Amino acid sequence: MIPIPITALYLAVFAIFGSVLAFLPGKIRGSSGISIGDGGRSDLLLAMRRQGNFLEYVPYFMTMMLALELNGATSTWLHGLGGAMVVARVCHAVGLKADTIQSPLRGIGAGGTLLITLIATVLLALQFLNA
Repeated sequence: MIPIPITALYLAVFAIFGSVLAFLPGKIRGSSGISIGDGGRSDLLLAMRRQGNFLEYVPYFMTMMLALELNGATSTWLHGLGGAMVVARVCHAVGLKADTIQSPLRGIGAGGTLLITLIATVLLALQFLNA
């Protein structure tokens, strides 16, 4: 067995956060009777996009975290990346608004997600080059 405690920690955190993001559209669907799509409701579309955006970025980031940990990245790097990604994803979900794109938290979340992913990519490439 190869232990991956740091990746496991962030997987658990993201599983809880992702479950909350998945619950919200379901709650709106249940109360409104909308089975498929958003039914023209901006609150449902917003909840769907919050969940969808999470699912677009977090799984491949966590795959990169796993590869980094298995390849020997330090706990400082792993916690730095993982913690920063948690903050970025929370900022993005809170900052995502239906009526405006100009939300500082959305910008911090989106930009942070991309920057953190780029840093993880560079670290993976360096691990490969040093192997």
